[in-house]
Parts: sequence; structure tokens; C-alpha cells
Amino acid sequence: MNLPTLPTASVFYRRILAQFPQDISLAFAYGSGVFRQSGTTQGQMGSNMLDFVLAVDDPHTWHTLNLKQNRQHYSFVRFMGPSLISRIQNSHGAEVYYNTLVPYDGRMIKYGVISTAALIEDLLHWKTLYVAGRLHKPVKILIQNENTKLQAALVSNLKSAVTAAFLMLPESVSEEDLFVQITGLSYSGDFRMLIGEDKSKVLNIVKAGMPHFQKLYGSILQECPQVVYKQAQGRLEVDKSPEGQFTQLMALPRTLQQKITELVDPPGKNRDVEDILLQVAQDPDCGMVVQQGVSAIVWSSSLIQSAKGILTAGVIKSTAYSLKKLQKMWKGLLRKQNTFDA
Repeated sequence: MNLPTLPTASVFYRRILAQFPQDISLAFAYGSGVFRQSGTTQGQMGSNMLDFVLAVDDPHTWHTLNLKQNRQHYSFVRFMGPSLISRIQNSHGAEVYYNTLVPYDGRMIKYGVISTAALIEDLLHWKTLYVAGRLHKPVKILIQNENTKLQAALVSNLKSAVTAAFLMLPESVSEEDLFVQITGLSYSGDFRMLIGEDKSKVLNIVKAGMPHFQKLYGSILQECPQVVYKQAQGRLEVDKSPEGQFTQLMALPRTLQQKITELVDPPGKNRDVEDILLQVAQDPDCGMVVQQGVSAIVWSSSLIQSAKGILTAGVIKSTAYSLKKLQKMWKGLLRKQNTFDA
């Protein structure tokens, strides 16, 4: 099962990808420059940076070729060569190497490079939730090869997002409630939401993208035994019994289960994970514990990846990028204030 393409990739995006080495297993565009968010006009979208993630089987070879084709995209680390760039990419954080504020045909683009193996690990186990979290939301798939393990991991990631969201939600919810919870997973615990993002970002993404979310998650919800999906009414009835929650907890990605275990099990006891999750399933605060586990994953990976971004982008570009984020946050606050005053 291929991840749905939302919507069909345009010639413009294919032209951008043509500038890069072509050994790419998955490429997608995401963010406010690709999908319109509530409160954003088409003109404002056109001035937003275009964000891409490229998964490649061999980062060292890919960076070697990209340095020949697009040497100007890299910061001062280009002088260190592809071996160091690959080591920086694979060390700590989310194992992504970003080049940012790259001009192309009147737009600015940012692209992250991740190894296919690291992407599959994140999709299946939520090791960092950095790229996996971006793929919880609608993205524009530009390239997706026939790697069956990658295809299965992409679908598994969506199912995991639904399961985690179910544990944090009440028994009866709307589709919008569910999609807001899913979208918020990768922002939960992200320190950048404190200093550099529009605080209404999650709701803005969902409100403007409901048809895309419905397409992305519709078949998963219809087939899920843990929910009654009343598609015509846009409502869901989630199994919140201890037995249902235990089943959901056991289906969570491995790293999240480990984080939940660390939160609940006192040091030195070393109880079996299944026993701990059975205890959590019967806890009235089950959803809060799951939320804290997600936040613990995101906090660590976002902090380290952002620190690494200063190195990969260089000080000048990092400062410019941070100023753009703060400007977006300020505009979001002004929009919210104007709405309140009205």
C-alpha cells in the first residue's frame, strides 16, 4: 500500500527534485509553503519556504554527488567533505541533515536528507518522531520507490498515530478532535513551540486540511477494531475499557512503550513491560501518561536536531531562519488578537 499522494505532484516540484542526485527512495514536501493553513492567503503561501525531506539509501554517496551539483547549498562544512557531512547527519538527534534558505526560481527551499534505514526505524518505533511526526500530517509525496519495507513502515506509522491519539481522547470524539490530537503529537514537547512557532499552528493545519486528513486516515479508521467510525456524521466512538486501552498500549511503537515504562516503573523494580502497560491501561490518567511519553521523545530529538541545524546551516542562515520563525509566531499572535477584538 503506497502512502496517498496529496495532491498530485506538480511540474514545479519535479523541477526542484531534478536538481538533486536521483538515488531517492522517498521524497515529500510539507508545511505551510505546500498546504494552505487557516488564516493564510494564497499570496502568503507563495512567500513561505518550501520544505522537503529526501530519504536516500546511501547518504555518503548522495552527499558526494550533491556537493558536485549543489555545493553552494551547504554551509562551511562543505569544505570538510562528504564523509564528515554523513557523520554529522547520522550522529544524534533525528539523523537528518538540513540545507536551508536555498533560493530556487523566486522561492526559498529547505531540504532534509535522511537515510532510508533511519527513516524506517523512526516510522516503526518512533525513535525520534522527527520525520515520522511530519508524516502523520498530509504531505505531498513526490517520489516513492518500490521498497516494500518502507511502504509498510509508512502505513504502520499512521496506524500508530491513530492508536496514540485514541489513548489521549475521550470515548466520543469528532474527526477534527482526532486529527488535532494526531497533528499535535509531533509538536508535543517540542521546545520550538515555546519560542518560534505560531501557537495556533496545529488547529490551523487541521481546519484547512480536513479533506486531506480524511483521505489519509479514512481506510485505517474503517478497518480499526478499536473504534466505531461514523463517517457520515464525522464522529468516532473509541473503546476506552481497560481491555481496549491495554490492546492499544501494546500496539504502540517500541520507544513510546519504553518512555511510558520509565515514567511509571520506579527505579530498581524492573517489572515486565506488559505488566506495566496493564497497570497504565487501568489508570484514569492513562492518556496523560501517554502524552508525557510522547513529549519526552519529541523534546530530546527536537532540541538536539535544532542544535545540529546551527552547524549544518551556518550561523548567518540559522539566524535568518530563526527570525522568520519568530515573525510567523508574531503574525499568528496578531491574527488571534484581531479575531478576539472583533
